[in-house]
Amino acid sequence: MNLIDKIEAGELKKKAPEVRIGDTVRAHIRIVEGEKERVQVFEGLVIRLHGGGVRETMTVRKVSFGVGVERIFPLHSPRLEKVEVVRRAKVRQAKLYYLRDLRGKAARLKELKPKLDPNKKKKTKKTTKKKD
Repeated sequence: MNLIDKIEAGELKKKAPEVRIGDTVRAHIRIVEGEKERVQVFEGLVIRLHGGGVRETMTVRKVSFGVGVERIFPLHSPRLEKVEVVRRAKVRQAKLYYLRDLRGKAARLKELKPKLDPNKKKKTKKTTKKKD
């Protein structure tokens, strides 16, 4: 491990957000306006993950008032408060740039159902025996 890697290791977040391509995420960003600070939420689809380590970024795309808006977030930035995964989608590509050209229903992705927790008990139907 060289000197740069040691310095960057201290800058990494302890809990890096677990995001994948095709996830619809809600990113909470701290915005500074003059003396005030506020948290702004940006909800959209992750179309790209790039880099690694402290330089890792995600590109999130949303359509706002009919205009596509993309924003790049550094995952280990102190300005990025938290990232919530709203839903996951089935994708077969590493970059979803083709969504830029699609509109409306054509731009939808197939949603993945959440995996079942093996520790949870399954609900079973109670069957009652009929008396003849």
